[in-house]
Amino acid sequence: MAAEAGETTESAETTLTVDELAARAGVTVRTVRFYGTRGLLPPPQIGPRRVGRYGPEHLSRLALIEELQHQGLTLAAIERYLRRLPADLSAHDLAIHRALVASWTPDKAEETSRAQLERRAGRPLAEEDVDRLAAMNVLERAGDDDTFRVDPGLLGLGVQLLDVPIALETVLAARTVLIEHARSTARELTRLFHDEVWGPYRERESDPEEVEAMKSLSAHMQPLVVQALVTAFQRSLKQELRATYGG
Repeated sequence: MAAEAGETTESAETTLTVDELAARAGVTVRTVRFYGTRGLLPPPQIGPRRVGRYGPEHLSRLALIEELQHQGLTLAAIERYLRRLPADLSAHDLAIHRALVASWTPDKAEETSRAQLERRAGRPLAEEDVDRLAAMNVLERAGDDDTFRVDPGLLGLGVQLLDVPIALETVLAARTVLIEHARSTARELTRLFHDEVWGPYRERESDPEEVEAMKSLSAHMQPLVVQALVTAFQRSLKQELRATYGG
């Protein structure tokens, strides 16, 4: 979505006011505006009566910022992280980044009512929708029909998958493939870190400067590794699709 400061024609994808965006993202309007002044969010499109309108990219970017904060990154570090991302990432691309960053943290399901769930999802949810989200491990029922435990890191992607015209079994099979390969990659990266970084550090851990360097590395390596994995996966997927379907 192109974000312009001047008057633009409002698109079907740019439908949220700042209040609606804040409600969907679970933050305050003040936070949205503060992130805008810091350059963490692109400016809204300006519609009739000069009302700013926001789209799915803003919502996905807010979710990514929230997850990076949960990882312990400062706003300055988040700014550097976001600057390294390609400028033309779609809302879906940003949601993938957010989900992968969240995968480094322990499960932190949030209990929510059905009304709150639909507010965060941005749409009414039929029982079939809830069942599909539950099958994708996005949520589970918390004892009654109107209370759920929701994984906020997966909710956005799960809601998008509700509209994908493929069988739930296919979605789950793809998820299994991704998890298996992700675990294999994680094992190899952990082995590499242990052999090439942690081992030599243990021999020098009496040096205060080495201790601080290791703490800094540990604080920053996870989001950097995630970004590298996402970039490599996107490029590999494009190559495979071109090889299979041409273009």
